[in-house]
Amino acid sequence: MTDDAYLFLVDDPATPLGASVTAVGDLACLETPAVRAWLDAHGVTASSPGVRLLPPEETGAIPDGTEKVPVPLSDEELNQLRHALTPGALARVEEELLAYRDCAGERDALLARATAAGIPLHRIVELTGEDTRTVTSAAQGQDRPSDPGPRQR
Repeated sequence: MTDDAYLFLVDDPATPLGASVTAVGDLACLETPAVRAWLDAHGVTASSPGVRLLPPEETGAIPDGTEKVPVPLSDEELNQLRHALTPGALARVEEELLAYRDCAGERDALLARATAAGIPLHRIVELTGEDTRTVTSAAQGQDRPSDPGPRQR
């Protein structure tokens, strides 16, 4: 297994292997000289239907002899690629998990703002479903001038 994702070419665009670049979205690697040269050498563009992309953990599925080039992806781009490869029902659940991650990242700040605004502790617990200890801890954590690092849940 490699740490890089791979761009590769398929002969038949109906081949289910990999994700099309257009399905993944904008990728910084597409502007690198190596990728531009690879695309030009094969007479294709990134949006060509035969140009596919696989994440590092799946590159072993690329058939031997296939034209391919390694491409580094950011964590966000790698998430986009994996999401593009996920079947519909699972993709919807993944979207919910991403929304949760985005929401949960601001949890402590929101709980502290609610406490500072004067919403009673029992009401915050009722509205959020968080336990009393979590709400109290978040409110106290926001009062400190600096946070030593991520808190364990």
